Amino acid sequence: MRTLFEPTTIGRLRVKNRLVRSATWEGLAEPDGSSGDRLLTFYRRLAAGGVGLIISSYMYVAREGKQHAGQIGIYGDHLVPGLRQLVSAVHGAGSRIAAQIVHCGGQTTRDVAGQRPVAPSAVMSPGYTELPRALGLEEIAAIAEAFAAAAARAQAAGFDGVQLHGAHGYLLAQFLSPSRNRRADRYGGSLENRARFGIEVYEAVRAAVGKDFPVMIKLNVHDFLEGSTTEKDAIHLARALAGRGIDAIEVSGGTPGSGKLGAARPNILTRADEAYFRPQLEALRDAVPDLPLMLVGGLRSLDVIEEIVTSGLADHASLCRPLIREPDLPARWQRGDRRKADCISCLGCFGPARRGEGVRCVERDRAPAAPPA
Repeated sequence: MRTLFEPTTIGRLRVKNRLVRSATWEGLAEPDGSSGDRLLTFYRRLAAGGVGLIISSYMYVAREGKQHAGQIGIYGDHLVPGLRQLVSAVHGAGSRIAAQIVHCGGQTTRDVAGQRPVAPSAVMSPGYTELPRALGLEEIAAIAEAFAAAAARAQAAGFDGVQLHGAHGYLLAQFLSPSRNRRADRYGGSLENRARFGIEVYEAVRAAVGKDFPVMIKLNVHDFLEGSTTEKDAIHLARALAGRGIDAIEVSGGTPGSGKLGAARPNILTRADEAYFRPQLEALRDAVPDLPLMLVGGLRSLDVIEEIVTSGLADHASLCRPLIREPDLPARWQRGDRRKADCISCLGCFGPARRGEGVRCVERDRAPAAPPA
């Protein structure tokens, strides 16, 4: 029977356990997206905490695809030396790391992107702050090549794989969504057409990095937005990618416009609140039974995680906010301390990142100091 703390593989990548740090914006990159000392210190500590695989925060593949200040960039060759230092920090602390690459599309602002946001169609949608401009066909092709070039830079920097960000309402997810994609050309209308961009991006990335370099995707299996992506849409894309050799899918859902059904949900208080994307995981497992799957979303208790992994429903369990509060949570669990994660799911951790201070647990900051021994 499989166990949580056993070595496993993703494609040809061997990792020491089945725990994954899901991509989490830390807000610590330099203004041009480069990696500085604060970012290296953050990842070094995370890697030392015992997690098997770290998926980096979302790295923008083109300047207009950036969403936040402090976001890591991978849009130019000049960024590779700093990214190589980041990889070295993680490897030196005993973990593996994949680069998550993204174009945020309509979910950005003119101030950050340097231009009017772009999207599949010029429609307003929950989570957009202004009406985006519809992409032209040549621009779509150029963005696919930007993903490929970013993946090649990740490989050159020594990353152990790449993950395409096809979740949370960013550009790949926007193309799949029938409410956000109103195009009348080969990229819109039918489900086959709406999935086309995601497939083309994957194929461009695979051509750039070769067949042996792990390529994954974080996929919204449900947007929880009226008229937007559901399991039917996601399953179509997942099957197409599985048939083309993708190495793993991380199951997620929600967008910034999804309200209480967004990706990071507050008040995970009971076991019943945990694993809130489990129904989407079950749907995808039935559709792609042989493909490695990761589950993110509200995982806090070791026994909940073990049941999902040992049953074979998921191959890996992804953690986000718990590792902000406790970077060494995996090591604590492996030592036999089975207490659930200390994270209270308050969402306060992203406030400091928005202020340029970097993501951190504000509840831990408020906790009284331990008495002297």
